[in-house]
Amino acid sequence: MKTQERRQAWQQHIAASEESDLSGAAFCKQHDLNYGQFNYWRKKFQQTESTETSAGFAQVVPLSVEPRHSSDELSVHLPSGIHFSGVNADNVDVVLALLRQV
Repeated sequence: MKTQERRQAWQQHIAASEESDLSGAAFCKQHDLNYGQFNYWRKKFQQTESTETSAGFAQVVPLSVEPRHSSDELSVHLPSGIHFSGVNADNVDVVLALLRQV
């Protein structure tokens, strides 16, 4: 089995185990899976998810100035899809407070 196929198979097993009421060990026993491998892949997927969703620095890219924005306003686009526009010195505290809640 190729690496990508193995990864997909374990993703399916992990997803199915999370939907079941069984413990990881019981799920593996019921489905004839190696519990050590199950834990390895579950941890690997959790690390991938936490890396994708962890807070960190965002890249700021200057955009062309659109007519509705003054030149002293920013637009902030986060990887999660959240978007703030019209950020300026007058409202930056509000935006920072909102970002702390994300």
